[in-house]
Amino acid sequence: MNKSLLSLALVAALSGCSLIPEYQRPDAPVPADWPQGEAYSKASPEARAQALGWREFFRDPALQQLIEVALENNRDLRVAALNVDAYRALYRVQRADVLPAVSADAAGTRSRTPGDLNMSGEPAISSQYSATFGVSWELDLFGRLRSLRDQALEQYFASEAAQRSTQISLIASVANAWLTLQADQALLQVTRDTLKTYEESLGLTQRSFDVGVASALELRQARSAVDSARVSIEQYTRLVAQDRNALTLLLGQSLPAGLPSGEGLERTQLATLPVGLPSDLLQQRPDILQAEYQLRAINASIGAARAAFFPRISLTGAAGSASSELSGLFDGGSGYWSFSPSISVPIFNAGQLRANLDYAQISKNIQVAQYEKAIQTAFREVADGLAAQATYTRQVQAQRDLLQTSEDYYNLAERRYRTGVDSYLTVLDAQRQLFSVQQQLISDRLAQLTSEVNLFKALGGGWQETMQATPEG
Repeated sequence: MNKSLLSLALVAALSGCSLIPEYQRPDAPVPADWPQGEAYSKASPEARAQALGWREFFRDPALQQLIEVALENNRDLRVAALNVDAYRALYRVQRADVLPAVSADAAGTRSRTPGDLNMSGEPAISSQYSATFGVSWELDLFGRLRSLRDQALEQYFASEAAQRSTQISLIASVANAWLTLQADQALLQVTRDTLKTYEESLGLTQRSFDVGVASALELRQARSAVDSARVSIEQYTRLVAQDRNALTLLLGQSLPAGLPSGEGLERTQLATLPVGLPSDLLQQRPDILQAEYQLRAINASIGAARAAFFPRISLTGAAGSASSELSGLFDGGSGYWSFSPSISVPIFNAGQLRANLDYAQISKNIQVAQYEKAIQTAFREVADGLAAQATYTRQVQAQRDLLQTSEDYYNLAERRYRTGVDSYLTVLDAQRQLFSVQQQLISDRLAQLTSEVNLFKALGGGWQETMQATPEG
């Protein structure tokens, strides 16, 4: 036992303080502002993040219904809630060790002794009955039990934050799955419409071929376009079915009957996100809160490791009544009591206590690095979301302009082909370009919306409606 630990022990014994190191939150290893540049919108310097619940962000009634079902039935979220209950119970177990343990016991014995074991040579029957009220208590002079209690409390808070993080991930996953389903349904419908156009062109080309106007090559090109569209229809039909299966897994049940069709990929179904400063993430991201609670828990474990170097004092007492007859158990003169204080002082343990303390301190350094990594990861996710927010807006608009141009190109090419000015190859090229641009626009709109959902998740939104439980329950 070195002098520094002895000094800490004397201070703790005199002041009643624990040996837990004073907790100081590590500095956030990220810039004070979000990145700037062409990929980012200009943010107001007075911007502050606001609590945004999922009901306010997702405006689509169908999506709101799906999220409600998932929050009620998803098995991962159910496991996370049960983990919170388990850590609450562990905290209550650890908290009970700080207080005295009181017990009441009653016992009775009746035995027969053979004659060859008695002085009288005659067999004898003896009886003994007792009723005891006992108290045992470890005096926590150096805060070992309180440190373990605080560690369990912080672990409980960490599990609660993990539950909120699971909830955010679930909400985002349901939203993305719903948007993906709608996107694949839109792609399937576009492909069906395109197939109808291809079939009409094939019929026209076939008639032209029959009268000797169109060539065999043009006829084969028309049939190739029809076959290609049929392949795409089967692909998107499969994707729609798989999207429904993925959504069913997230919901924990089948899709609700009578579910509204949804608002498609309209941008208006999502609210505007209030983005604040990077420091706001420390209060809004459950995964960062979880990492900090885990850091606090390990910090408390250092106090327990320090206290293990010093004596453990226990007080045990009992009082009751004993008698050889059950009827005389509470007669006068049958009472007894005992008081047994004990002290255990570690002398030699081959460096085990020092190793435990070193392990606790190293674990704290590891957790500090993990806490800082959680902040850096959150900063990167939000920065990526902000870059996507600005660039996808311009990209989708450019894709819409390209769609309009492609439609004009197709209409012009078809008229020129019908009048015999251009070959069918020009029409086929216009059709394929229009189909490709339509597909790309749907994909870009889906990417835009999912990036908004991911930014909502990165900002820590979606769990504000869940009330924080107390470990006393």
